[in-house]
Amino acid sequence: MSDAETDPRFPVTNRSRVRREHHRGSYDKDAVYALLDAAPLCHVGYVIDGAPYVTPTLHWRVGNRIYWHGSAASRFLRQSEGMPVCITVSLMDGYVLARSAFNHSVNYRSVMAFGTAQKIEDAEEAAAALQHFTDGLFPGRWETLRPMTTQELKATSVLWMEIDEAVMKARTGGPGDAVESDFPVWAGTIPMHIGLGVAKPAPEVPEDCTLPAPLAALIASGRLR
Repeated sequence: MSDAETDPRFPVTNRSRVRREHHRGSYDKDAVYALLDAAPLCHVGYVIDGAPYVTPTLHWRVGNRIYWHGSAASRFLRQSEGMPVCITVSLMDGYVLARSAFNHSVNYRSVMAFGTAQKIEDAEEAAAALQHFTDGLFPGRWETLRPMTTQELKATSVLWMEIDEAVMKARTGGPGDAVESDFPVWAGTIPMHIGLGVAKPAPEVPEDCTLPAPLAALIASGRLR
């Protein structure tokens, strides 16, 4: 195992270095992984034919790899293979209201990760990755579903990248203008929570086909996954 694999931190480079509010940055792998796992939605940025593109998609992580998928017909996925990409995820935790408009802010957590996009060519490996993705969102669901057809698998591209560099940046706490506390205006934080709501069955689902227990437990847990 290489030093890079055993190092608990990602390397700090000119590309990943936090320059503004650097005290909010972290290169700790566990912190990066935790946010990647907590936020289901990512944005994948790359350059095709000299133009920048950023596409939103769901992602999942296995070890130091980030996976995402999409239509095999997508020109973005076809052309991004072998290209350097930047993947970002973020969660807002609340609004921060200060005594002046200038000092208003938000509490947040974000990650920027850099690597090279690769495509899974083996059909069985792609199917296994998609099963990992599905069960990661909805525990135990894959085995209850109609099996994926060969044509559906051919129509789906699964890409991944090894995380070469990554940085997490976060803001927590209240407004930073306590010195202006003599000004008569309310200041503080308004927390923001993202969670799962009440499940609504499709109209054609029979009444005796109830919500599976693992999904009910997921909703009750208040976690996104």
